Amino acid sequence: MNDFTHLDRAGRVRMVDVTDKVPTVRSATARGFVRCSPEIVRALADQSVPKGDVFATARIAGIAAAKKTPELLPLAHVIGVHGAQVDVMLLDDGVSLRATIRTADRTGVEMEALTAVSVAALSIVDMVKGIDKGVSIERIELVEKTGGKSGMWRRPGDNTAPFTGAIPVIQHDPVED
Repeated sequence: MNDFTHLDRAGRVRMVDVTDKVPTVRSATARGFVRCSPEIVRALADQSVPKGDVFATARIAGIAAAKKTPELLPLAHVIGVHGAQVDVMLLDDGVSLRATIRTADRTGVEMEALTAVSVAALSIVDMVKGIDKGVSIERIELVEKTGGKSGMWRRPGDNTAPFTGAIPVIQHDPVED
């Protein structure tokens, strides 16, 4: 158990001390999926969801969640979230989400990316559950991470082309960066 950095020698949980680590540029991308009925997909496509703009709300919720990750996860470090992008794509059977978080700090942003996707998905469920309570969240997972001691990691077998075959709901405009 001594090799697991979140446990002290007595096996008690602790927050890892990253004080001596040098800040480096890091990023992480996570994805998730909100499975929806055809009725919800139609309402999303024609923007007739009674609660308003589902996709804008999901993007904002995801970005806010990335910044709140250390408040939600007891062992997550407070770090600077220097970039956050949440993309939303409407598919025939639901909504695909992808969040990329960037920092120049002492520890990675994998949990921030996963939290962003999770909360964006929850936001969508909250906004469409009045249409059909059978909506569900699926496949929240890390797609890739860069930087830090371990360098680059990509989910084995993953096609990193975002949202292949999807109808883009909101596209990222590089000019905004």
